Amino acid sequence: MYQAAKTVQNDRRISDYVDAGGVAAAILSSQGKIYTGVCVDTCSTLGICAERNAIFNMITNGEHEIEKVLAIMPNGKCGAPCGACRELMVQLMPDRYQKIEILMDYDKERIVTLGELTPEWWI
Repeated sequence: MYQAAKTVQNDRRISDYVDAGGVAAAILSSQGKIYTGVCVDTCSTLGICAERNAIFNMITNGEHEIEKVLAIMPNGKCGAPCGACRELMVQLMPDRYQKIEILMDYDKERIVTLGELTPEWWI
């Protein structure tokens, strides 16, 4: 998954108003497929996080159940999904979101679950 995300990470300026690829993400679906996405940052609120981009890629390809998530930050380290990404995962899998694994540190192989990051979600 790390290599798949690293492959699409390519920080670049698309226009005076849009940057893309600073953060890359990979999603492992319950069917065993890896879906990737990159962040798209805009000068307004039209951008999207890499994790949601990867999730939407998964949904576009007919799947909707997530097993694992990782995001690679611009410095090459892994990081936690933001609140909007967590919210999407909870709404996508309201009965099973707690078990989604999130790679927090690639070098140390540190994994947490979405349930640990969001112990008392509103759903």
